[in-house]
Amino acid sequence: MTDIKTLKKEFWKTLSDSPFLFLQLDSDPHTAVPMTAQLDPDADGEIWFFTSKDQHFAKGGSATATFAGKDHDMFARFTGFLHREPGMERRKKMWSKSVEAWFPNGLDDPNLVMLRMELGSAEIWNSDLGFYDNAKQKLGFDIRDKAKKEHAETLL
Repeated sequence: MTDIKTLKKEFWKTLSDSPFLFLQLDSDPHTAVPMTAQLDPDADGEIWFFTSKDQHFAKGGSATATFAGKDHDMFARFTGFLHREPGMERRKKMWSKSVEAWFPNGLDDPNLVMLRMELGSAEIWNSDLGFYDNAKQKLGFDIRDKAKKEHAETLL
């Protein structure tokens, strides 16, 4: 069984390796779109996103993100609250060539908005059950008890 602390650590590593997720405003599920999470290893319970003032996320609010790891070995759904990040310091820290590809007018683009998501509750699934249990699954054996041990409801 993976303890919650270890599962959360694995989640953050997996998200860091592939920081792409679906984000939606809770007030409107039709707003769900893929976004790139900007991570700060020194920040607990927060992630950031670059967006545009004319994008529906710019108004902020309660949001839910869903995540699938690159190799489908980790899945998560988590909630939080989106706030505008007003300072230029955080923008500069998170700026990269990948972000610039979406915002070619740079950091001073008047349409650029940075959002900070204060994270709340999460549900995390580790689907990397190991060689033995994956083989059992492929052969049709019941692995539900093992899978339950690789699942947690927690706060991020």
